[in-house]
Amino acid sequence: MTEQSGKLGFDRYLVGEGGKRLFLFLFGGLLCAVGLYSSPISEILTGLKLILFEPDYLISDYFHVGGRGASFINSGLLTLLFTAILVYYKIHIRGISIAAVFTVAGFAFFGKNLLNVWFILGGVWLYAWHQKESFLKFIYIAFFGTSLAPLVSQLMFGLHLPVPFRLAAGVVAGISAGFLLPSLAASFLSVHKGYNLYNVGFTAGMVGTLYVSLFRSHGFVPEARVLWSTGNNGLLLPLLLGMFLTMILAGFLLNGRSFKGLASIWAHPGRLLADFVDIFDFPPTLINMGVNGLLATSYLLIVGGDFNGPTIGGIFTVVGFSAMGKTPRNITPIIAGVVLGSLTKHWNLADPAIQLAALFGTTLAPIAGEFGWKAGILAGYVHSSVVLYVGVLHAGFNLYNNGFAGGLVAAMIVPLIEAFRGRETE
Repeated sequence: MTEQSGKLGFDRYLVGEGGKRLFLFLFGGLLCAVGLYSSPISEILTGLKLILFEPDYLISDYFHVGGRGASFINSGLLTLLFTAILVYYKIHIRGISIAAVFTVAGFAFFGKNLLNVWFILGGVWLYAWHQKESFLKFIYIAFFGTSLAPLVSQLMFGLHLPVPFRLAAGVVAGISAGFLLPSLAASFLSVHKGYNLYNVGFTAGMVGTLYVSLFRSHGFVPEARVLWSTGNNGLLLPLLLGMFLTMILAGFLLNGRSFKGLASIWAHPGRLLADFVDIFDFPPTLINMGVNGLLATSYLLIVGGDFNGPTIGGIFTVVGFSAMGKTPRNITPIIAGVVLGSLTKHWNLADPAIQLAALFGTTLAPIAGEFGWKAGILAGYVHSSVVLYVGVLHAGFNLYNNGFAGGLVAAMIVPLIEAFRGRETE
């Protein structure tokens, strides 16, 4: 085999299935490496223990709970394990695969850990077994459904009951919540018509509301809290910038040293299920991911936000869903709507909840993509209010609070926009 043919074969590997798997494994490996660099092994082990046994409902910054090193190791290991699950089942890596893994990685900095996620997956697996269907049909619902992992941790470690009762309650709650998700997720998609990218977050919000209602009637729901760390910008900002610039460079090189296809991605409205890897291929999608990562990071820097567990989770989720719906064209109006809200509402853009609203609120990006920037700004403006108050329904046990709020906003705004647009057309 000639050197030229060998190079061509390696290039085909990198843009094909092997390259996408390698990308996800390298991402997980990088997170682990940063964790090992950030803290000594002894501190990491102590921090992991604190993270695993923490009742981690919103907002529980793992940097605050267990330290930076343990947080990165928790995220990196979960990224590697969830990627390994996809590889084990020989699942074709698509945009939704990347979105799912990046979302798990992001929320592993503030709510998902090496203990609590498996009970949700077990519940989804049990549902598939009960329905005599393949678990592969529901695997992404299982991945995204780990948003309800805090239910497990709160019952196991946040109740003043004998240990056997607490452990049993956590197991039952996690498995039963996972069991409910598959049948509900498809139904709730029709509520917002695909204009809320975090559909499982909307579904999980409904399930979380049901469980919290039961808990409240028995006096089990804890007080709201915000565990929020600061002072991490010196490490995290260069890391994020380097990561996203590398994505852009890698995508550019794999794309034949061009940005071909990027304009087509940016012209797409992004409505579910918009799988950019399937539609436009992996290299231009990788460029889009890097660009959106830089955009989200720059926004946080401009408003004086904090780089910590929750905001890294927001940035990683933006980047992950840049393989499945988000582009600079459709997320910028949503963020602009949140900024506009700061001029008329009684909060600041640097407030923790608002930092997260701007990042995770891009779940409504398809509204801007489909109906234009004005509709996107309106959606972001309304979302920045709704997201602050719907969390009381699920008491923070649904980590995708913005997905829940986004589903409600889309369900209200989209029919109105369609009605007025239809009248203007007439």
